[in-house]
Amino acid sequence: MADTGRRMSLRFEELAWRQTPMGEISLRRRWDATVDADVYEVKLGDEFLMSSLFTVAEIELARLGLAEVVGDDLEVVVGGLGLGYTARTVLEDPRVHELIVVDALDEVISWHQRGLLPFASAVVADPRSRLHHGDFFAMNATGFDPQQPGRQFHAVLLDVDHSPSHLLHPSHAPFYTADGLRRLADHLHPGGVFGLWSNDPPDDAFTAVMAEVFDGVRAQVVTFANPLQRRTSTNTIYLGRRPSA
Repeated sequence: MADTGRRMSLRFEELAWRQTPMGEISLRRRWDATVDADVYEVKLGDEFLMSSLFTVAEIELARLGLAEVVGDDLEVVVGGLGLGYTARTVLEDPRVHELIVVDALDEVISWHQRGLLPFASAVVADPRSRLHHGDFFAMNATGFDPQQPGRQFHAVLLDVDHSPSHLLHPSHAPFYTADGLRRLADHLHPGGVFGLWSNDPPDDAFTAVMAEVFDGVRAQVVTFANPLQRRTSTNTIYLGRRPSA
């Protein structure tokens, strides 16, 4: 179904809507008096996927991940475009030579390309950036650059599922096993970094699975202000490095 772009009220507008294999996805803009600003939100079915109110952890996924990487001319993969905050932060690092962003929903890529998000141009217009419509989890078996099979990267940063145990689709589950993470590690240069965003507190069992594959594994809690609930909220960033030898 085509985008409606219909105004629902003076305080709310649905910018885009489409039926996808994963359910109905919509991009909404609303005025939030709490922060005195427009807030952009993405829903999949009845579930909220992301909001421009809460971007600290998405930004920190990029900052913390790239802080672990040594060297210049970095080649980076981001799994999950969303509102683009992780990708934008990657591109703010002057060491980054190329970024490939993989998203399973072409509608999300279209939002950025059509300028529905006022901050999207930083990703779309940057010549170092390439947006690819594809299933990150399926590509983990084959490679993240269709133009260069077998290519390795300095960092792979993933923000798709809510957590390693709260998945958007059951087909993602094998990725979060030791075998799935070993396949991911094959796409990294020795010393390359894997970073993962999670909405849940640190999961010791998943940290242990990561430690079977990566060195220096840690689960870092990121705190941020939650103006809706008037309290501090937390997310988790998992980080690990492919062994150098």
